[in-house]
Amino acid sequence: MSPFFKKSNHNTDQTLRYLESKIVNEHKNKPISGSLEDNIQLLKNIFEKDLDYSFRRFELFNQIPSAIIYFQSLVDKEKINQDIIKLLQEHRMVEENKDKIPQYIIENVLYYNDTTTVKDMSKIISAIMQGKAVVFIDGCLEALELDVLQLEKRSIDEPDTERAVRGPRDGFIEQLSINISLLRYRLPIPEFRVEETEVGVRTKTKVAVCYIEDIANPALVEEVKQRIDAIEIDGILDSGYIEQMIEDNPKSPFPQVINTERPTKVVGNLLEGRVAILMNGSPSALVVPATFSQFYQTTEDYNEHWVISSFVRIFRIIALVFSLTFSSIYITFISFHPELIPAKYVVAATSGRHSIPFPVMFEVLMMELSMEVLREASVRMPQQVGGALSIVGVLVVGQAAVQAGFVSPITVVIIGMSTIGSFAVPSYNAANTFRMLRFALILLAGTLGLLGIAIGLMVVVNHMLSLRSFGVPYIAPYAPLNIKALKDSIVRAPFYQLKKRPQNIYPQDQTRMGEMVEDHTDYNFLEERKREKR
Repeated sequence: MSPFFKKSNHNTDQTLRYLESKIVNEHKNKPISGSLEDNIQLLKNIFEKDLDYSFRRFELFNQIPSAIIYFQSLVDKEKINQDIIKLLQEHRMVEENKDKIPQYIIENVLYYNDTTTVKDMSKIISAIMQGKAVVFIDGCLEALELDVLQLEKRSIDEPDTERAVRGPRDGFIEQLSINISLLRYRLPIPEFRVEETEVGVRTKTKVAVCYIEDIANPALVEEVKQRIDAIEIDGILDSGYIEQMIEDNPKSPFPQVINTERPTKVVGNLLEGRVAILMNGSPSALVVPATFSQFYQTTEDYNEHWVISSFVRIFRIIALVFSLTFSSIYITFISFHPELIPAKYVVAATSGRHSIPFPVMFEVLMMELSMEVLREASVRMPQQVGGALSIVGVLVVGQAAVQAGFVSPITVVIIGMSTIGSFAVPSYNAANTFRMLRFALILLAGTLGLLGIAIGLMVVVNHMLSLRSFGVPYIAPYAPLNIKALKDSIVRAPFYQLKKRPQNIYPQDQTRMGEMVEDHTDYNFLEERKREKR
């Protein structure tokens, strides 16, 4: 029995036909005409309103009327002029059977790898829209399809959302082929598989499913491919579309799929037996299955000494809990349980509140909302302005609110500490989830006190216990408890203790490290050199 949860597939041909382009549907299974003029006129009627639509007539082998059709904004015109039209015009060949000309051109004239023949007019229309050039030959019932796509691309640099002090600096970009090359560079093994599919009935977006064949569980790979194939949508613009459509529980605010722009993080997960999903046009890769512990871990944890990495991980968890509960605990202590505040701190906690006209819950909510608005504004503003805006908001607006008597100084400190704690979470998605849950806990704390916080936390924990990511328990290895897997959870054990891959994803090959010397202190280099001289 497969350990991975199966989602039902509701894919229907009727839905797909409804989502497809009407023009493509009208010409589906319609063969091209043997008349060059009829083919040109048909495509001209479809694309005549498009500014970048272009076609050029020429004489194939200096004797057969032909034409090449493409979109100028998508293709490399230099390749079309020098590597296609010039070769087709200058080549000398007399072929009595015109039906064999396309195959002859592929085998003897053009040196393009991505050259095929096509007979279906709907496929030709889709190919032209995807940046390919199509060559029609008068009297021939097949056309040549050539991949001459050329798009502007940005350089490979470090992702802004995943900064690292130590480790590689490269990150994914929007071109799928380049992203795959970054993975193959790090995984030069034949077992590394990249399977391609298309998502989006109209956009026909290329999606790659990546895995290591002898490590990843075949049931997991098959389930990933089935969920992607079951997506029924007219188009996708980012990998976030796929993420929301393949997760086990779409109603949960917790992220159930890892997204990253770092090739090293993807390779590390592939080596553990997970599956990666890359999409053309998006710099973010998706990794499944995901567990909650992965959202406060980084690839940098494995580049540093295990003691330092463990220390940093513990502080990340403390910051996460701190950002979630600090504001609500403050409300509870001030409003319901002031006796819990140590006597020497009572004056400091309450002295600034004597002139505040609002209840403490309203005061905290007002400051939290102000911080969220300020954070969102600084993100959407240009980089140079956004940094200045955040400084002005924190210093000027906060100080002005205290002096005006709207909030107490200690409330500003509490909100500031909670906000800073949320920044310590490496995953932006996970940080957003806890930011949202913080408001729910504030409302519960303001109405029910400590009981409200307890109820809220129990609901959150119970919900996390019920979650699964492709059949894997979300908070594994804590529930169900796996003692061995705890070596790489809250703390990171030394490498010589991490000889097995995570068991909760059922990898085929469970061993990832051989025997390793744990202690080298008995080795004396100088003594070894003395013995060699003797």
